[in-house]
Amino acid sequence: QVQLAESGGGVVLAGDSLRLSCAASGRIFSRYTMGWFRQTPGKEREFVAALNRGSDSTYYADSVKGRFTFSRDSGKNTVYLQMNSLKPEDTATYYCAAGTPNWSSAYLPRMYPHWGQGTQVTVSS
Repeated sequence: QVQLAESGGGVVLAGDSLRLSCAASGRIFSRYTMGWFRQTPGKEREFVAALNRGSDSTYYADSVKGRFTFSRDSGKNTVYLQMNSLKPEDTATYYCAAGTPNWSSAYLPRMYPHWGQGTQVTVSS
């Protein structure tokens, strides 16, 4: 059973940075594509970024491209989302996910069967 645990959320000012972490239960990165998604109350879960299981290829939502960076440390079974130049519209609960989507479908939440509990990010102006 894949277990994921996010951490690193918090309250920051616009323009600040945060780094989210997602610790996985064991060595899963060779088997699973990892994704970050976010959600605000009353809205659907939104794709943020994906990291391909078979390579270091990354894929970002247009809204975060150039500001967020997705990386992994296989030795620590942990992936990271470095978030720079944060904006109030980045405020959300951020979720880590693991799945085996085709790369062209990596932005779809339904392609990921394994999810963490989420971590809250609040950006104030």
